Amino acid sequence: MKRGEALLGCAGAAGAFAVCETLSRTGLVPSADLPPASEVLARAVELGGQAAFLDGVAATLQAWAGGLGLACALAVPLGLLLGSVPAANTAARVLIEFLRPVPSVALIPLVSLLLGSGTATTVTLVTYAAVWPILFNTVYGMGETDPVAKDTLRAFGFGRFAVVLRVALPSAAPFIAAGIRISAATALILAVATEILAGFGEGLGIFVAQAGTATDGTRDVLAGVVWAGLLGLVINSLLVGAERRLFPWTPDHRARRA
Repeated sequence: MKRGEALLGCAGAAGAFAVCETLSRTGLVPSADLPPASEVLARAVELGGQAAFLDGVAATLQAWAGGLGLACALAVPLGLLLGSVPAANTAARVLIEFLRPVPSVALIPLVSLLLGSGTATTVTLVTYAAVWPILFNTVYGMGETDPVAKDTLRAFGFGRFAVVLRVALPSAAPFIAAGIRISAATALILAVATEILAGFGEGLGIFVAQAGTATDGTRDVLAGVVWAGLLGLVINSLLVGAERRLFPWTPDHRARRA
């Protein structure tokens, strides 16, 4: 990220902070509904020193990482298959388009009955939500492979599997990485949301849910939201940095470096 973009981002965050602080301090919005931003931020910092809270954050990140890892393990090979075998793509299209619109949160009761409470339920729902961006980006990346490069390998006697590994997969890698980055955000959202809606286990979502039932828990709820936002920001920044290092030749990354 360029320095100018970073400064603009900080300015936007500072502006939002000032607006929330002003609305609460002036009484335009009751402090019970919107505590001052400074108090929320102070509470978020305080939570960072509590072992029990950090254990919950670690549990959420564990479920996030497990679900995202499983999604990658399922979606990338399946995307390679669908992208390289048109008959398989056609055969699976109806099933995929049927399952894709089903929201993961709607599956919480069913998955809870099958797997019970705990990390297994969260990981399953996170995997279901995260698999789609990776799958479709992989298939799209396979379609963007240079046909001349594939025909050249075939002319030298390489089979379909070798062509996929030597040409199609490296060509699709930037698209797969972008899909993983999108899914990482989706996975974090689902990890926290599943914990909130399921109401069991441990994690950042459980902290937010319990704070929401307290008499004066708005500050804690917002502090938990701040933590969720920071986690998402850090994860996205790390993945964007990894993409730039691994695929510096892509147009988007060349434009950002210019």
